[in-house]
Amino acid sequence: MRALTWHGKQDVRITDVPDPTIEQPTDAIIRVTSTAICGSDLHLYGVLGPYLSKGDVLGHEFMGIVEEVGPAVTNLAVGDRVVVPFNISCGRCWMCERQLFAQCETTQVVEKGKGASLFGYTSLYGSVPGGQAERVRVPHADFGPVVLPKEHDDERYLYLSDILPTAWQAVQYTGLQDEPGSTLAVIGLGPVGQLALRSARQMGIGRVIGVDLVDERLELARAHGAEVVDLREVKDVAATIVDMTDGRGADATVDAVGMEAHGNPLAEKVITAAGSLPGPLARTAIEKAGIDRLDALHTAISATRRGGTVSLSGVYGGMADPMPLMEMFDKGLEMRMGQCHVKRWTDELLELVSGAEDVLDLENLATHRVPLEDAPDAYETFQKKEDGCIKVVLTP
Repeated sequence: MRALTWHGKQDVRITDVPDPTIEQPTDAIIRVTSTAICGSDLHLYGVLGPYLSKGDVLGHEFMGIVEEVGPAVTNLAVGDRVVVPFNISCGRCWMCERQLFAQCETTQVVEKGKGASLFGYTSLYGSVPGGQAERVRVPHADFGPVVLPKEHDDERYLYLSDILPTAWQAVQYTGLQDEPGSTLAVIGLGPVGQLALRSARQMGIGRVIGVDLVDERLELARAHGAEVVDLREVKDVAATIVDMTDGRGADATVDAVGMEAHGNPLAEKVITAAGSLPGPLARTAIEKAGIDRLDALHTAISATRRGGTVSLSGVYGGMADPMPLMEMFDKGLEMRMGQCHVKRWTDELLELVSGAEDVLDLENLATHRVPLEDAPDAYETFQKKEDGCIKVVLTP
């Protein structure tokens, strides 16, 4: 079959790989009908290359048709249309019983000290072949895949695999849905940031301020009811948000950017240097002394009012990140973060997106829809934010 495979820094290719097969009684084989490039995939395109091997199949946002099931899978039937959560969880362990599905003890990558395995996401998370392919083996298919109704096309449901529940969780973690008249700031208006601000409006949060530096992203956020701050036009984003909120700051802030934020050229050079080392040396450098570009996170901390909440949905990987602990402690901030517990939010989100009205405008989020064979060019376009690219959907 054909699949998008990693071959080096900023070098991904469509190649022939072996067809997946049933390996465990709880496996299923899914024929992919839609898959997407996530902002997290861009970390693999650059920063996290030392944790990949040539030929690894990427991709963790996908949906498709069930072609085969293992003997222990009784919840799926051949021909079912399903969307597959990006984290692989068993549904039965101590963590899963508490809806901490991203920490599933059955699939935890214990030898790396990491949580649940993920599709298409490095040796840190199990080296499980991903979904930017014609077919995928889905472990723990007796719990993970979500059977979909037939009312709508793929894109209404595709984002249930990752970016929609990730954005929904980020906003839920702020607690603002219980505080009428509150203000939420969203730093970074890529796909997760866009869905975070739409989720906030759906939850009844009255005021949302979005921050970015890409024209198309700012315009899209404004079209969905957000006030916007163009960080190209202000010297201090946090101070601007404080001024916009009568000197108090946002009640909560979502950092939807993560480790590759703009604004710190020194950190960028350090990250680039580490990623250019030979594999073992690069992994040691990242794990012992790695730092992230923290401009977005530090902005979120400074933009949030005293007693407020900072919610991290952007991925961070540094082990030696300098943090403004005096400011965080003095302001009494609450920090919420982590991989999304996708299945925790599935029922309410599936009901929301299955309605007659596309209330989150999911069908218009993708700006680029291309065949899987064109994925390498699409990665470059997305990474460089060219051609108005906000979200890429691939069709095998």
